[in-house]
Amino acid sequence: MHMRAIKMFVFLLFFSAMTGCGYNSIQQNDEAVNRAWGDLESQLQRRSDLVPNLVATVKGAANFEKETLTAVVEARAKASSVKLTPEMLSDPAAMQKFAGAQGALSSSLSRLLVTVERYPELKANQNFRDLQNQLEGTENRISVARQRYNGAVESLNFSIRQFPNSLTNSMLLKLKPREYFKADEEARALPEVKF
Repeated sequence: MHMRAIKMFVFLLFFSAMTGCGYNSIQQNDEAVNRAWGDLESQLQRRSDLVPNLVATVKGAANFEKETLTAVVEARAKASSVKLTPEMLSDPAAMQKFAGAQGALSSSLSRLLVTVERYPELKANQNFRDLQNQLEGTENRISVARQRYNGAVESLNFSIRQFPNSLTNSMLLKLKPREYFKADEEARALPEVKF
């Protein structure tokens, strides 16, 4: 009877230690990061899909600056070619390269929309206005998706560093902290406004 009580005590001690080890919460946070990354990628893909339609509509405007359109097309191609898998979200260099390519596309689209201001016939084009509205809405969705991704990364990174979760992670899961989606270096510069 005494041995049975000891076994029961050891089992209860082990069970209570396992319920407080954070294994499940770390797994849940890891999945939340993967889901948030997928949502962000979906919005980036939506933007990428809108660009050819926008470029085709703008091409129809007479005398439109070809170099502006070329910059948009090239930036889209570069942004589409830089891929990140969930496994790469812990790599700062890969995240920086990805964010840089996405930032270049955002920048070229902004220049395109500013240039359009000089073309009243294009601004009056219903197709262009619809595409511009869709693009603006998509940019807002991308911003929200980035914030949600960074929030999920914060939760995961905290959970794998928090005691006793840190022990569980170092012994069982071995997850690395994920990188935040940061603004491109060019986004930190003040925009140049010319009149």
